[in-house]
Amino acid sequence: MLIAAASDIALAIDSEGSIQDAAFQRVDLPLELSHTDQWIGRSWQATVTAESQAKIELLLQEAASRKISRWREIRYPATRGPDIPILFSAVAIGDSGRCVAIGRDVRAAAALQQKLIEAQIAIERDYSRMRNVESRYRILFQMSSEPVLIIDAATHRVVEANPSASALLGENAAHLIGKMFPDAFLLDAPAIAQSIAQAIRVQGKIENIRVRFDGGREFVLDGMFFRQDASAFFLMRFAPSAATRNALLQGPEMPTQARQFFDRAPDGFVLTDRDGKLLQTNAAFLQLAQIDNEAHAHGETIDRWIGKSSVDFSVLLANLRQNKSLKLFSSVVRGEHGSPVDVEISAVVVSDDDGEPETFGFVIRNVGRRIGGELDLYPQIPRSREQLAGLIGRVPLKELVRETTDVIERMCIEAALKLTGDNRATAAEMLGLSRQSLYVKLHRYGLAEATEYDEDNSG
Repeated sequence: MLIAAASDIALAIDSEGSIQDAAFQRVDLPLELSHTDQWIGRSWQATVTAESQAKIELLLQEAASRKISRWREIRYPATRGPDIPILFSAVAIGDSGRCVAIGRDVRAAAALQQKLIEAQIAIERDYSRMRNVESRYRILFQMSSEPVLIIDAATHRVVEANPSASALLGENAAHLIGKMFPDAFLLDAPAIAQSIAQAIRVQGKIENIRVRFDGGREFVLDGMFFRQDASAFFLMRFAPSAATRNALLQGPEMPTQARQFFDRAPDGFVLTDRDGKLLQTNAAFLQLAQIDNEAHAHGETIDRWIGKSSVDFSVLLANLRQNKSLKLFSSVVRGEHGSPVDVEISAVVVSDDDGEPETFGFVIRNVGRRIGGELDLYPQIPRSREQLAGLIGRVPLKELVRETTDVIERMCIEAALKLTGDNRATAAEMLGLSRQSLYVKLHRYGLAEATEYDEDNSG
């Protein structure tokens, strides 16, 4: 009775491992366990589930050798529902091999453990989702072309700055973080920055506020006040005004003589940004590309007009970035009205004082007038792989192979005639041709007069 009162279930086990007696603290427990009325006289292993039978054997062995066994979870089949877990320990009685098994119902602890596991899985899932959201935010923040700053509302110090903001303020991102607002801003009127911060705090949001930086650059500022945990922050985004955007698009002013040379040069002059977007063009290029209005070309990528395909321009741009300059690159300019023109392109990377590439300069020369008929483009066979590679992009592969074959065929006919002393019958036999086929080829390559061919054919 004492053992039964101290445990949820107590079993008296004989030396053979059979149940001699059973006691339950709660009256509902024997009703939940399956076939408890048949336990007396049966083997203890026969009353538990199959996966717990090996644990019963270990409990009895430990009780026999060490008098008290470790606690092990044993599962019993239930009258309905899932198996019932009982935590057992066996205590040996004397030296006769008998023992008493003391069990505790651990269903409540198992349920709490299951809830803990489910909560841990939910936390891991939420953490993974938040980590993915933060990663996407970081990528968007870093790649944004507009300057964005996040400022601590309490200390007025810069907390985060994207690369565009660093470029705008002329500071490295690491040096910019921690600077005081508005000291970090190169504003013409520092007092404006204080009024901006006050307006964001009071109104929660400001839009389309024009600010002017040192040097006359004008931007439109959008600001927002937001809270994160127990802290408050200002988010500020700068967009260039229309005047600044046009100034950036037109680029720096040129001296009068340089501007006249740029505009009146007979070859096409083009300035682009790093991605190949047009910044400046002259009249010669507009004429080549058949562009009616220069404003329509600004902001467009130059591969819209240059190259037989986008791959052509990608190769040009890759070589330019690697070598910093390029000479006599053969390509075509595709006009807006469908008139391609053969051109040669020379290009150079134009850098600023710090050595960072700002723009690419292209000189585009029309060479269509130099080129004759298709059969006379390259009368000589390329002598090297480099010469052959130079034809790629200007002459289609099919035409290049056909023309090279014709040149070889003509050379063989001329060599055969020379070896045979202009004996055409012998030359035809040497080349493996009929006389009529040889005369046709002689006439085709201009090696025989038409009248001569007619006389030989009639004979």
